[in-house]
Amino acid sequence: MGLELADLFREYGADYRKKYADKLLSSHRQAMWAIEACRTERLGGQVFGCEKCQEFQYSYHSCRNRHCPKCQHELTQNWLKVQQELLLPVPYFFLTFTLPSELRNLVRTNQKALYALLFQASAEATQKLALDPRYIGGQIGLVGVLHTWTRNLIYHPHVHYLVPGGGLHSDGQSWLPSQPRFFLPAPALSKLFRAAFRRGLVKLKLFDQVPSSVWSKKWVVHCKSVGNGQAALKYLAPYVHRVAISNRRLLSFDSRGSLESSQVTFQYRVSDTGQLKKCRLSVEQFFQRFLQHILPHAFVKVRYYGFFAAPLRRKLVRLRQHLDAQLHAPPEQLTASSQESANEEAPSKIVCPTCGLPMTFQRNLAPLQCRSP
Repeated sequence: MGLELADLFREYGADYRKKYADKLLSSHRQAMWAIEACRTERLGGQVFGCEKCQEFQYSYHSCRNRHCPKCQHELTQNWLKVQQELLLPVPYFFLTFTLPSELRNLVRTNQKALYALLFQASAEATQKLALDPRYIGGQIGLVGVLHTWTRNLIYHPHVHYLVPGGGLHSDGQSWLPSQPRFFLPAPALSKLFRAAFRRGLVKLKLFDQVPSSVWSKKWVVHCKSVGNGQAALKYLAPYVHRVAISNRRLLSFDSRGSLESSQVTFQYRVSDTGQLKKCRLSVEQFFQRFLQHILPHAFVKVRYYGFFAAPLRRKLVRLRQHLDAQLHAPPEQLTASSQESANEEAPSKIVCPTCGLPMTFQRNLAPLQCRSP
């Protein structure tokens, strides 16, 4: 077994919590404890035995914390199954809205409010522009996922949307298709996004904390075609339950007795060139980079807008049936999978290490009576 994030937290988590006791958020503390305890006797589990060899194996429970690298594979697969009902037989597009670097400190200190505003402003801008008859002329649907990191764990809040290429006419039944390879103009979308976010900051009484230069620069918005529904899900799936760093990216850990001197090395891929690079940080710096991506308690990171919103799901089912009939094509079967998630560890069947036969359940193990630190 290779190096895991849990190994780092188990060795230096207590030192980090002690050093930053007055500053550490409860959500950060809880995530650290959950990752440390994941699949250990702290959480309890089951005992399995081999009737032939009299061998015993312990299978401990997962923490199921959404920031744990070992607990996301099953969640992603379950999410993908649900999305099968939402697929439409039309071209899909992938939109990304990124906040300027000048706003990062403000967002970091007001995460719950400003992450919600990021969703609200970007979805509002997209829906407003889509209503223009020069582009769509109707109501669209969006599935959005929040991300806060770059591949080397720098704080970089942005949101990804998966959007079908077209919209619903005001009559609630007719489908208005977009152009096959073009959805909405990114420059116009950028301006609407900036204006909507600005209005939100005024309402939240945070506008005065923003440098004036932010409002004269271009805000980064990308829009690209990603093919049909199956291809679109394959594109979005890695973003849905991905955590800031996976265990497979951790390369080495040089323990030197303290947070400041011990070092962690991980790899990341440069998005522009695809080149693999290494990043070496002290354990303290690594913890800080990771923990800044822990989301606020109960914050919803996947959101649905337009005709994907929950109250309109019945209308969406009818729309899909209508489009399928128009194209004389059966609904697409879900085959999408996440390469990132597939590389994470998932629970496996318990087999005997001696003879290889399946082991049978023997008894439950109660969790240890301990609280999160």
